[in-house]
Amino acid sequence: MPGINRRGSWWRGGLFLLIAAFVVAIDQISKSWVRSHLLLGESLPEAGFLRLTHVQNTGSAFGLFANQAFLLSLVAIVGLVVILLFYRYLSEYSILGTFALGLVLGGAVGNLIDRVHFDGAVTDFIDVRLWHDFHWPTFNVADSAITIGTIALVCFIFLAMKKENGHPSGT
Repeated sequence: MPGINRRGSWWRGGLFLLIAAFVVAIDQISKSWVRSHLLLGESLPEAGFLRLTHVQNTGSAFGLFANQAFLLSLVAIVGLVVILLFYRYLSEYSILGTFALGLVLGGAVGNLIDRVHFDGAVTDFIDVRLWHDFHWPTFNVADSAITIGTIALVCFIFLAMKKENGHPSGT
């Protein structure tokens, strides 16, 4: 059976990197399009529930820690190391864990690329207006991947703990 495990590890590793690379590519392509087609602060369409609005965010999620590029870059690099270490100890048969970590890795790399190339700022553009002038903080593809990946990772950990305690996990 060692051949099956090696093949499974190779396939899982390829999936992990493919997911991360896909997220980075879509994130960087979408941000590049926004930077080249919309002026800073410009929205497309100008009104509506969902808009593309060009924003440069010097902070983290929700604009926290604004103008702390070094700190945020350092946290991102430490996060990348933690993701890679966590991935290394992930079960060979965990598609959910592989998917989740691939999304988080891709999102972290996508935003780190922006921080390095644009003086600590990240291009955000997905603008959801809930009512009147109240809207969710503008975000990007990398942010979405990190959020979805984190939720999937929490589900994976919950299912793994449930399975470890002898409960049926349904996976």
